[in-house]
Amino acid sequence: MKSYLLSTSCLMLALCLSSCRSETETADSSEANTNVPSESEESTEMNTEPEKAESSEETPSTDDKVLRHAVFFSFKEEATEEQVNTIVKAFRNLPNKIEEIIDFQWGVNNSPEGKNDGFTHCFLLTFKDEAGREVYLPHPAHKEFGSTLGGLNDQVFVIDYWGTASEPMEKELKHAVFFKFKDDADPEAVKAVEEAFAALPSKIDVIKRFEWGTNNSPEKHDAGFTHCFMGSFDSEEGRETYLPHADHKAFVQVLLPVLDKVRVMDFWAEGKLEE
Repeated sequence: MKSYLLSTSCLMLALCLSSCRSETETADSSEANTNVPSESEESTEMNTEPEKAESSEETPSTDDKVLRHAVFFSFKEEATEEQVNTIVKAFRNLPNKIEEIIDFQWGVNNSPEGKNDGFTHCFLLTFKDEAGREVYLPHPAHKEFGSTLGGLNDQVFVIDYWGTASEPMEKELKHAVFFKFKDDADPEAVKAVEEAFAALPSKIDVIKRFEWGTNNSPEKHDAGFTHCFMGSFDSEEGRETYLPHADHKAFVQVLLPVLDKVRVMDFWAEGKLEE
């Protein structure tokens, strides 16, 4: 009987020791796991740095932007109205032939400011990205349009910039303003101009839409202009309120010390040719 009790006691002691070792190993294993990331956690951690680089100021994202391609023509005196209309029709038809053109507006200059340098016809094309523009420029349909001009255009002015995608307005009077700054303009003074112009929509409520950007056109038809500011009004009355507005006049005072030249073209925005 004593032998039986001794055997039973030893067996229970062995089981108890085994259980304690198992709990200790489990605890040690759990503690170790808190310091070693899982495969998915390690992957997420490794991806942190590239995400920061993409969002840095040195490489700004253009995910929420569209590429605007602003083209302006002046025509020779001998160009007839019919010939000009044929050219406009051909340009308006390009979005039907080149799918990379995701938006299109055009119109005839009606600015009262007299700062259009003879340019009369305004065309604003939109691409999703630079790849779309790269398809457009050498596209056969674009080259065919060039032959339609037939030497009737006197001057061409082209500025490209990153704009903001937006829904079309029911009625939109575009106000396109381009600046060429003095060669010795202080960069900080130019930045002050940018900020002052960009602040106008918050001060003058007749400005219904606004975007701006710096020229990135590869075509070399910018005549030295570097900045485009594109505002929109829903009526000529809105423009009449804007031009003499005190805040607009105050902005001009910020601009004048660094300004070399300005071009302004206004036009009622019309769309592409309907098929």
